[in-house]
Amino acid sequence: MKRVRKQRKLFIFGLILLLIGCGILLYPHILQKFYKIKTESMFRQFEETTENVRDANPEKYARLYEEMKNYNEELIKNNQENLADPYAYANPAIRLEEYGVEDGIAGYIKIPVMDLELPLYLGANEENMSKGAAQLTETSMPIGGNNTNMAVVAHRGYSYAKMFREIEKLKIGDEIFITNFWETMTYKVERIEVISPDEIDKIRIQEGKDMVTLVTCHPYPHNYQRYLVYCERV
Repeated sequence: MKRVRKQRKLFIFGLILLLIGCGILLYPHILQKFYKIKTESMFRQFEETTENVRDANPEKYARLYEEMKNYNEELIKNNQENLADPYAYANPAIRLEEYGVEDGIAGYIKIPVMDLELPLYLGANEENMSKGAAQLTETSMPIGGNNTNMAVVAHRGYSYAKMFREIEKLKIGDEIFITNFWETMTYKVERIEVISPDEIDKIRIQEGKDMVTLVTCHPYPHNYQRYLVYCERV
């Protein structure tokens, strides 16, 4: 009888260890699933916010576009003079809250080959980058147009979200999509490059082009280089 009880205890103990092990293995996947559900809800909210702002105050809605356009034009005029200042990257150049966008989401980025959709924020600060991707201040706003290059930065991921962890899946010719308050824009991967963090000129606007440049740390899980994916408007 004692032997049976001992075997039963060992069986229960082993089962508990097995369940703990499975929980540890599944935990990141569960977190990522919840994050995906959350972002899908955020995208629906983005569409509703866009519609509400457009219908409630069309003048303010149009003014937001003009402010973004003027900002992009000013970058050309001053030759992105503050691009070398790392302290300038984090502060949003435009406060979306002033236009009725309380959650600060300027749009979202979709990368099919990575099975990835992320909310897009203005300003590459830690708060924004913990929630999704961010437009690097001193680069173009997410409205496209001639002589624009928006640097979209994201981390290599957290336990709850992949972010740009699988960026190496992107190859020449793959498409990405940027959705803003007005439209969805399609870009195609044209070039991939690994640079050092101080090579700021690599993300400058290129004359006559409509671009998005994806930026993340490299190699994963280290950060002494930067992985750049150059995309041009289709």
